[in-house]
Amino acid sequence: MAIRVRLPVTLRDLPGAKAVVTLAGEPGTVADAFAALWRELPSLRDRIVTETGEVREHVQVFVGVESIRYTGGLATAVPDGTEISIVPAVSGG
Repeated sequence: MAIRVRLPVTLRDLPGAKAVVTLAGEPGTVADAFAALWRELPSLRDRIVTETGEVREHVQVFVGVESIRYTGGLATAVPDGTEISIVPAVSGG
């Protein structure tokens, strides 16, 4: 059983980061999956969540194709085999 977390190019500059991180085990929620992700890539945490543990405003998180902003936030269920995508806002001129 595993959950896949897809990281954008902008987060792959961190040590050990790659396009897809596979998390072993069976996280029940996005919060559980993130806790497992922080154990593998601790430097990623501050780029995704605030000091209080909430997803930063400029970061979108999807479980499958659904944004967690509309499905329960960090309490969103993560079934086995699901892919979580982390998508930070990008701006430019």
